[in-house]
This record gives sequence, C-alpha cells and structure tokens, in this order.
Amino acid sequence: MRKTIKLVLLLLPFIVTSQQILPEVERARVVDEILEERFNELLPQLMDEADLDMWVLISREYNEDPVLRTMLPAKWLNARRRTILLFYRNKEKNTIDKLAVARYNIGKSISSAWDKEKEPDQWKRLMQLITERNPDKIGLNFSKDHNIADGLVKTDYDEFMANLPRKYRSKVVSAEQLAVRWIETRTPREMTIFNQLTDITHDIIAEAFSEKVITPGVTTTTEVEWWMRQKVTDLGLETWFHPTVDIQRTSEELVGHLYSFSGRPDEAVIQRGDLLHCDFGITYLRLNTDCQELAYVLKPEETEAPSFLVNALYDGNRVQDFLTQNMVKGRVGNDILDKALQDAKDAGLRPSIYTHPLGTYGHSAGTTIGMWDAQGGVMKDDGENYPLNPNTAYAIELNATVNIPEWNRDIRIMLEEPGFFGEDGFRYINGRQTELLLIPRPKSHLGN
Repeated sequence: MRKTIKLVLLLLPFIVTSQQILPEVERARVVDEILEERFNELLPQLMDEADLDMWVLISREYNEDPVLRTMLPAKWLNARRRTILLFYRNKEKNTIDKLAVARYNIGKSISSAWDKEKEPDQWKRLMQLITERNPDKIGLNFSKDHNIADGLVKTDYDEFMANLPRKYRSKVVSAEQLAVRWIETRTPREMTIFNQLTDITHDIIAEAFSEKVITPGVTTTTEVEWWMRQKVTDLGLETWFHPTVDIQRTSEELVGHLYSFSGRPDEAVIQRGDLLHCDFGITYLRLNTDCQELAYVLKPEETEAPSFLVNALYDGNRVQDFLTQNMVKGRVGNDILDKALQDAKDAGLRPSIYTHPLGTYGHSAGTTIGMWDAQGGVMKDDGENYPLNPNTAYAIELNATVNIPEWNRDIRIMLEEPGFFGEDGFRYINGRQTELLLIPRPKSHLGN
C-alpha cells in the first residue's frame, strides 16, 4: 500500500504557479544581463567603498572560489583550467578594467588578456597586467571571518606570491569586505526576480500542505518531503537543500531544536490534529529562497484551527517583528540579536533567533544574526563584527516556544521568510505567514 501511495502522490496534478518559469535559454539571457549590470554598475561602487583598486580572483576547474563562481556567465558551468580574473578600478578616470588571464573571453563583460603564443607563462602575464596598472592595493580572497570570502587555495596563493614583484608584496590585502559586499548586495532587478522566486516557493508549500498531497492517516512526512523535491524537479528548478517536514502533536514531548532537521523518525504518518512544519528552499536564476511554514490538519468536526494554535502563530509573528524592528543600518549582528531577544523576552515571549544572509547562496555571506545553538551571540569568525548593509537579503529564521495547556506541553513555532533590507528599512520579499495553512482547505460553500 505504501508504494502505491507514493506513486499517486507523484502523479497528482500541479497547482499552476502564479509566476512564469523561464526556459533555459531565457534564463541564460537574464543571468548574463544581470551579471553585466553588476560588473559595470555595482562593482565600481563596491570597490570604492572597500578602498580597493585591484581585485584578483584565481580558481581552477572544479575547485572554484565561491565568489568567482558567481561571476561566470550562464554557459560556463565551471572555471576552465586555471581561470584568473583581474579587476582594476581607476576612481579618478571613473573606469574599471575587467580582464581574464585565460585563453577565452568570459562572457560579454570580461575580456581575455592572455595570448599564450606571445607569453606562454600565465603567471608572468598576470604580473605584467599588475605592473602596468601599478595598484595601491591588491585584494585576494583570503579571510578568517567569512568562509565565502576565503576561496583562494594555498597552491594558487603560493604561486601568486612567488611570481609577484617584490615591490607589490606589501600591497597584498584581504579582499573579504569587497567579496562579502559582492555576494550580499542585490540589484533592483534581482529583487524583482527574488519576489517571483519566493512566490513560487510559497505556492509549492501551499500545495504540499493541502489535501492534494496529504491524506491524514495515510501520508507520511517523508512522502511529502519527496513530493516537494519532485515538484521542484518537474518545474525545472532545483533545491539547495533537501526539504524537511515534521510534526508536533498533543501526545508527544517537545524535543530539541535539532530534531526538526536531523534524527527525526522516517515515515511518520500524518494524523488529524497534527501541527505540521516544513523547511524548504529552491534555486532559480542564481538566487535562493529559504522558507519555513506551518499547517494544521483539521479534525472531522473542525473548520478552522484551534485558537491556541492561532495565538501561538501570532507569538511567532511578534518575535519576527521584534527582530526586524531592530535591523538598523550599520548595526552588527550580535547587537541586533541581543536587542531583539531582550525586547521579545520583555514582552513575555520565549524567542530563539538564527537569521542568516540569503541570496546567491542559501547560507550566504553578510550579517549573521544568531545561530540556533549560539543565542548568546556568534563568535567573531562567524561574522559578529560585520554590519548590516542596505540592499541585502536575509532568511528571517527564528522560533517562539509556546506553552499549550490544551496539549499539556510546549510547542515551537518555527518560521522563516525571505526579507530585504533597503535604504528605507526592512520588508518581506513576498509577505509572511500570518495564518495557518489548513488541511483540508475548508469548503465554504457547504453547509453543516
């Protein structure tokens, strides 16, 4: 019977998403247009802010620097051989050189600056380009504090320094601030796409948490997880992590936070009266979403969720509000965390906050606002001292522990929604959950 159920779940008709999903050729066009805009309009500004006039990125095929990976055009799925990028910013002339010490042009924006027939040695050609421009600082991607900005491997670093003329060695600095700003900063066009992507994510969750997928007493959490995976694949999209679905119900004790993500029993059968929770994110046009939402499985006599669960969700929304109200430009992650937690506790809530940057990567670079296992603040090497910058996106991830006398236990309201912090403050990219999804959806046209 279980195998039959799995097959039926996969064959259920799709809810048509409200957003058009582009074919591959159109996706490539959009990706390359956005890259060109970022190179020509965003990068000069970021280099000026970082006070860095030269940035060198070095990668070898299948071992790409995570920053360089985001700079490859749509047709380049990996670096080729050893790929070296050089960006030189002349602020006085308001110009930026975008060069590749590689055999090929890299998309429309980065021109090849190496003729191997004239100069067989790739490192020597790189040093010629550096010497011609005589930079004040040479930024390389090494960093103790930000993993995504630490993509330069030791072999390439050693080769670079061995070939670099002695007069420039004291000018080599970490490019971590520039690398993080490149990864975290979103353009207006990217934010338009981010809204569409988040809307698709919400649509998939709404369908997964519906009677089209879930039959109480039959369907398991594992089946719902794989339905979500299959749905994403059928839409021609990707997940950046495997979805999870878990249950809270009256007959069970609240367990540790890690239970929701690891160590849960497989094939847990969903029953009427269950509170369901999912964690789900997808990738599209080089952006990522990360959402956690809740659903309630109605009992036969119910047409709406119990008021104690409705009120619990409201408490979760209040924790969200305390966090986002404390997201202030220039404030570092630990300070945001401390103030938001204290405000929520002063209001009688039991909060936990573990919000992370979101965008080019799911767990991206930028301002870290807590971790689920570090509610006293994160260490310096986890981004403690990195300030909140405008035009950045975050997974507003947190929970509120709520006592439910009717169930004689605590429950945890776990929520996560993509949000954007701009010059005018914070906003949710595509709204947030303020009402429980109901399974099945009530049929308002039917009487008692």
